[in-house]
Amino acid sequence: MNKSVIIIPSRLEAKRLPNKPLLKINNMPMIIHVMERARESKIGDVVVATPDQKILDLVEQKSGKAILTSKDHSTGTDRVYEALEKISDDSINIIINLQGDMPNLDPNNIKNLDYLMRKNKYDIGTLASKIQNAKELQNTNIVKVETLENLDYSNFIKAKDFFRKTINTNKENIYHHIGIYAFSKNTLSKFVKLSRTKNEIERKLEQIRALDNNIEIRVALSKSFPLGIDTEEDFLLIKKSMEYKG
Repeated sequence: MNKSVIIIPSRLEAKRLPNKPLLKINNMPMIIHVMERARESKIGDVVVATPDQKILDLVEQKSGKAILTSKDHSTGTDRVYEALEKISDDSINIIINLQGDMPNLDPNNIKNLDYLMRKNKYDIGTLASKIQNAKELQNTNIVKVETLENLDYSNFIKAKDFFRKTINTNKENIYHHIGIYAFSKNTLSKFVKLSRTKNEIERKLEQIRALDNNIEIRVALSKSFPLGIDTEEDFLLIKKSMEYKG
């Protein structure tokens, strides 16, 4: 039987916000929030891939699964692939790479991404949400995706480009990219063996490596608006929102 697995790459040495996975919201570390959201999707096992013993111990204390990986990976996807190899389960054919900084991600988004990947059998699938305002469009901490057509919830649309800086604000079909990817097993294996491209390095966006090598990325619309955390300002905003709901 074919299976899905969710792998969450997580490390302490984030340049913009050190120790990000350990920051607490409602007295719970961020990485545990993300792990719980992934578990709630109920699409398969959830594994945290980390080079840090501190994160591994924390996850295991909360009855989660964690795998210790090399400290030398240049991208989160490389870390995900090492963890997948260590899991060593031939029945896994869909790998969800879930960034560890989205504690308010709706589990239904993960479930829908997995469903669309199984339905369509694309190489890579991801999610995006609608741009809320002009400030968001110009915020270089927010990754944008341009698609060939308008997005909807029930279908994948081909990604045309990913970028941080929006040069042409009059373009149609620009969305707020969400840091979650679904890979077919074969595509993930191929992707991590490719050299990093000039565009990828300049934009600091690893998904560009796929587009530069003619690997299609398909995008579906998110049913909610999860925020990634890159700065202290992001963290305080999400912390306030989640603790208010809380």
